[in-house]
Amino acid sequence: MLNTLKTVGNYVGRFSGVRSLHVSSALRHDSLFVHRDSPEDNPDIKFEFTPENKKRAEAILAIYPEGHKRAAMIPLLDLAQRQYGWLPLTAMHKVAEILNLPKMRVYEVATFYTMFMRKPTGKYHVQVCTTTPCWLRGSDEVLEACKQNLGIGVGETSKDMMFTISEVECLGACVNAPMIQINDDYFEDLSVNDTNEILNDLKAGKKPKAGPRSGRFAAEPLGEPTSLKGDPPGPGFGVRSDL
Repeated sequence: MLNTLKTVGNYVGRFSGVRSLHVSSALRHDSLFVHRDSPEDNPDIKFEFTPENKKRAEAILAIYPEGHKRAAMIPLLDLAQRQYGWLPLTAMHKVAEILNLPKMRVYEVATFYTMFMRKPTGKYHVQVCTTTPCWLRGSDEVLEACKQNLGIGVGETSKDMMFTISEVECLGACVNAPMIQINDDYFEDLSVNDTNEILNDLKAGKKPKAGPRSGRFAAEPLGEPTSLKGDPPGPGFGVRSDL
């Protein structure tokens, strides 16, 4: 069948001057979807939750009724990742053991969501959103500033294991574009100078202030309000002339 399609495509191409059949280029991503044993990630490396995290795991499981405990998979994977810094194979095995599930069910979830890091990750995970709203507001410049400041590329980790850069899809802060997420904190309304200031603070052991860098509090419009300036009218306003 494939040979037939190629033949048809070549035949049409001779007469139209345009090939009608195209082959997609290989997709690239900085996340790991297929496991390969490595010195830092293999079945012989032991993983156990700490006593504190065992209590947290029990509290998470208690939220879900019997017969639905598997719904705790994502919170437990997140707990394992926060403890270890990233998500090794044996951490996934531990979650499968706790939930009494086949390991493949856990692999499927851990490799679907890009929030789960399947390879060693720096202390500060710098996630740069480059989806359309952020791109229109200058995310390319923000990403380039991160690469230049840290001396690493997308998907790479600094030699001192302090920083990892990832290029990610929408993080839901489109009104405050461009933005980056570092660990659990959002940094929004960024310029190149803001980006360098944040990274330099982290290098110096300081904690930069999260949120917008434009002076606004959250996602309110810049400047004065353009609508809803007064108190809202009562029910029926504009419907009856006597109201």
